[in-house]
Amino acid sequence: MAGATASLSRRLLVAAGAFIAAALIIATILIAFVLHRFVQGQVDQRLDAQIAFLASTLQVGKDGRLMIAGNADGPPFDRPGRGWYWKISSPANVLRSRSLGGDDFQTPDVDGRPAPPPPPRPGDANPPQDGAFTVRPVPADGIGPRDQMLHYRIANVTQFGMPITIAASAPRDAVRGPLGEAMRTLAVSLALLGLSLIIAMLLQVRLGLRPVESLRRAIADVRAGARNRVPEAQPRELQPLADELNALLDENSANLERARRHVANLAHGLKTPLATLAVSLRSDGSNSADLQSLVVLMDRRIRHHLGRARSAALGGPVRARTLLAPRVADLVLVLSRVNADKAIEVSQSVPAEIAVGCEQQDVDEMLGNILENAFTWCRSKIELHASMEARNVVLAIEDDGPGLSAGQIADAVQAGHRLDESAPGFGFGLSITRELVELYAGSLTLDRSALGGLRVEIQLPAG
Repeated sequence: MAGATASLSRRLLVAAGAFIAAALIIATILIAFVLHRFVQGQVDQRLDAQIAFLASTLQVGKDGRLMIAGNADGPPFDRPGRGWYWKISSPANVLRSRSLGGDDFQTPDVDGRPAPPPPPRPGDANPPQDGAFTVRPVPADGIGPRDQMLHYRIANVTQFGMPITIAASAPRDAVRGPLGEAMRTLAVSLALLGLSLIIAMLLQVRLGLRPVESLRRAIADVRAGARNRVPEAQPRELQPLADELNALLDENSANLERARRHVANLAHGLKTPLATLAVSLRSDGSNSADLQSLVVLMDRRIRHHLGRARSAALGGPVRARTLLAPRVADLVLVLSRVNADKAIEVSQSVPAEIAVGCEQQDVDEMLGNILENAFTWCRSKIELHASMEARNVVLAIEDDGPGLSAGQIADAVQAGHRLDESAPGFGFGLSITRELVELYAGSLTLDRSALGGLRVEIQLPAG
């Protein structure tokens, strides 16, 4: 479940980073192997050339002992104690390079002995003669004089009718030194390459996911009412999603428009019989003040909802925005004057920047109903505080009045239901407030207050 909710950028970066790291490690191993073989091959070629030169200069004296014609100690075999040595062993005698000085080394054993030279083939211009070097040297590693680590090339040949072993050595550092230098340069190069690949990967992920972020902002604009639909021009991978979102928005818009027309038609249908009732009451000479006030109230509600339906149909997608603090201050000022005899202490904590996505008339009606109840039932104290929670504004109004029980809270929001028949009003305040709050996709909650009375919490979309 955690993998399904992980960030796409994080998943792409981790996967690409793991692949790049694995590729660089494998490349390092392969390049190191190739470099080692190359450097080792260069050293082996030099040793093989020395062995071939030694074999070509061998002579046998009258006493049967081997001799070398000329100087066989050219560079680097002229440097004493450096590990570049050669040695020729035969049953008659042993020849050594001057670089050994007074030291010696034991020639490592190698498997097998060379076969004798092949017989001459008919037509060969220069058939091999006794003494010709025709054996490929064999590699070996061991410890030489002064505990040096040496790499050997050893050739077992048969010349002058006797078995002869020719060995040439090089210090192991002759391979490790150049290889270490090459690997350090390679490590720096691969590190720069890896850094470049990581930067390119970050840019690729950022550029690749930019259309997703653009689509998110477009959806947020639709939710905020800044646009009607998601832009249709999208990358090929996001085009089906954008089409489905636009189809859903079109369907919701059509359903909302039908609901608005239904409300407008209902309101228009009620206006005519209501007007007839008002005329009849005015023509009746009996005492009908209460009925007249009800008719006026119903007419005001119907006109209000007709105006909202009309403005919603003509106003387009841009939603209203009402600052909360000024509306609260105005209502508290008016109600404080009306209830001046109670000396009510009102504590307000409404940040000036908080706004709700509602029309000002609806905000006044919702807050007016709640605050009027609070001023009516409180003893001496009312507290108001507003805060932002995600994309919503939460306004809480608390008083120190008698409050409501759980059963009374359930009945309080029912239209026309009055908990105290002796109090003025018709019992529509809370129900109308709840309907207006729900119309804006908000919520109305009643609960016990820490002050001892009622706590009313209204949650509305932020403007």
